[in-house]
Amino acid sequence: MTISDERPTTGPWNDPALPAPVRAKALLDSMTISEKARQLGSSWPGHDDGGDVAPMQETFRDAESFEEAVVDGLGQLTRVFGTGPVSPEAGRERLAGLQAQVVAANRFGIPAVAHEECLTGFTTWQATVYPTALAWAATWNPELVRAMAAAIGSDMAAVGIHQGLSPVLDVVRDYRWGRVEETLGEDPYLVSELGLAYVQGLQSAGVVATLKHFAGYSTSRAARNHAPAALGPREFADVILPPFEKSVVHGRVGSVMNAYNDVDGVPCAANERLLTGLLRDTWGFTGTVVSDYWSIAFLASMHHMADGIPDAAHLALAAGLDVELPHTSGYGDPLRAMVEDGRVPVELLDRAVLRVLTQKAELGLLDPDWHPGQYTAPADFDSPGNRDIARRMAEESVVLLANDSGLLPLGGSPADAQADAPAGPRSIAVVGPAADDAQCLFGCYSFPNHVLPHHPELPLGVEAPTVLDAVRGEFPQATVEHVAGCGITGDDRSGIEAAVAAATAADLTLLVVGDRSGLFGHGTSGEGCDVSTLQLPGVQDELVQAVLAAGADRTVLVVVSGRPYAVGRHAAAAGATVQAFFPGQEGAAAIAGVLSGRVNPSGHLPVQIPGDRAGQPGTYLAAALALKSDGVSNIDPTPAFPFGHGLSYTGFAIADVRASGSTMAVDGSVTVSATVTNTGDRAGTAVPQLYLTDLVATVTRPVRQLIGFTRVDLEPGRSRTVQFEVHADLTSFTGQDLRRRVEPGRILLRLGQSAADPGTSLLVTLEGETRIVDHTRAMSAPVTVDQD
Repeated sequence: MTISDERPTTGPWNDPALPAPVRAKALLDSMTISEKARQLGSSWPGHDDGGDVAPMQETFRDAESFEEAVVDGLGQLTRVFGTGPVSPEAGRERLAGLQAQVVAANRFGIPAVAHEECLTGFTTWQATVYPTALAWAATWNPELVRAMAAAIGSDMAAVGIHQGLSPVLDVVRDYRWGRVEETLGEDPYLVSELGLAYVQGLQSAGVVATLKHFAGYSTSRAARNHAPAALGPREFADVILPPFEKSVVHGRVGSVMNAYNDVDGVPCAANERLLTGLLRDTWGFTGTVVSDYWSIAFLASMHHMADGIPDAAHLALAAGLDVELPHTSGYGDPLRAMVEDGRVPVELLDRAVLRVLTQKAELGLLDPDWHPGQYTAPADFDSPGNRDIARRMAEESVVLLANDSGLLPLGGSPADAQADAPAGPRSIAVVGPAADDAQCLFGCYSFPNHVLPHHPELPLGVEAPTVLDAVRGEFPQATVEHVAGCGITGDDRSGIEAAVAAATAADLTLLVVGDRSGLFGHGTSGEGCDVSTLQLPGVQDELVQAVLAAGADRTVLVVVSGRPYAVGRHAAAAGATVQAFFPGQEGAAAIAGVLSGRVNPSGHLPVQIPGDRAGQPGTYLAAALALKSDGVSNIDPTPAFPFGHGLSYTGFAIADVRASGSTMAVDGSVTVSATVTNTGDRAGTAVPQLYLTDLVATVTRPVRQLIGFTRVDLEPGRSRTVQFEVHADLTSFTGQDLRRRVEPGRILLRLGQSAADPGTSLLVTLEGETRIVDHTRAMSAPVTVDQD
């Protein structure tokens, strides 16, 4: 392919020596209204070819053609790689060809920003499928998340992708919501730390990260996708906003995507106080705000707040929404016409266009040497390095929930380094519908589950052994029989009897149940796959009960899912229970490694495993009356397994917990120190967690909230000292006047291994006058771990 890099009109905007805002302003001043409006739009070439991969996609089949969309310029190109199966080389060539058309169709030769999904890796065919975000959160390992995001960004940048639509920073408030799998859990501190790591990793590769969904999406009424947010302003400020705030202030994130929902009657896409007042004027955000797909049109069609798409475009632009995705409906000719006849001030148009052009300058898209064909590096989206990160992420994310009988580890792995390791079971029944289906390992926004269902003739494009495959490889000496027993969904019970027979005859049963992620009701987890109860899907509960009745003490329950299910009663009966949240293409080997003992589990829950009778919504981050309250309510919300819980094949003790002082100024800090010891006979990783309790406050506060954590690798019998630097700002909360404040008074700092671990508590008194804080406050508790 021969592509010209000649620019029809040049100027100071092409000078890399000038600051990006100066270059952008010079270009803006040289543009017509039509050229400006076109920079705020997008085009999705080929969106009719891949099936529905976005909400209500079929409603917008009449979008203008790509050739029409690029006249006078184009803001963004939508999912050139992620819409249909395309090899890395063919995708790179296609993107270069599309960019050549964009450049040739406008007199300044401005290319488009190309964006893709990247939640579980670069969402394209033949790319590594990493664990889903809930599994990242189970690692409690920001460094590993940062490394994964950098690898994803490097693959994207190598083929000309400029923006990734991740991470999801929605804090889980209701486990029934379909998109729980895409989140980083139910605690804003954990979400903040891991989300920031993802942003830093992706942007280190030169790819703009996009925070989503801003804001309140995960608080929808009855956990229904797109439903109005059900929360007050203090919960919004203290639970929902902090992860976004942290990535804006400390991560200098380049883009933010609005949420579909409304908050107190105002859709986020039209919320000026949110998109401009808070995000830009208060937090100092300087990047671009992009619309979630069709959310501008939804202001008219779903929210009924606008009288047609032009009116919706006006509302969104005025609120501070800069770029319309996935294609242009309101920000093209309708916006141009409204500016020309005075209905929309040109200043609103210029404000958004300047942001877009500044970002393009920062990305090098206005440089004189940029050309569409410059991305020539070999593209291997499933490299050994990628798979190694995916393996480590999967292994660190598997959570051992219960092992009271000591059934695990099973031993028998050929990789087991212990000479006296048990030989392992001679016969294994692998039962359950999630055991022999690789797509049960993947999240909704993985390419295999997001796009390939529309192309059943094609293979996965990556090597992804099933749990059954991995068990056979991990226990080569064993006879392994597989019986599904039932489907993930449906009411067919005809296979349960055969599953029970297999379990009865085997030395050991691995009972593998859970989810298969999909879109808009075509899965049991994922976008638009919300549920009304937290029982296992279909008749899987009946399968579990029947198999456990045949030999519970010889059965390991393995749950592979996108949300936490109420499996407490099953776990109480089983010999051991393991939880894996969609662990990706290396996930089956990680699960098998945990079962054998080749991998010592170190995952900890980023969400609770709810109790069988617990009502929803409900998470650990709650005030006293939202938790168990005898004499107040007959519903017991106590979880089967608490937030932060996770077992190991060794033991850990946290001792000598102390604070550097018993008092702290309202603008001061204390250091919390402790000694963490491996009390067992094998190497392992402890995850000490620091929780805060505010004993008396001017508003109702959570009984406990996470303010610090770390991972500590320890050899048998060894100890290491950890230190948390706790600033008074970490005690801050939103008061009755809706201002964030640090109040004097008594707090408890408790260091343990889960939210329910009594651990060791330290009483510290904050001294001084109430202090008002803002986005410049300390948002993390830095941790140091001495060298072993």
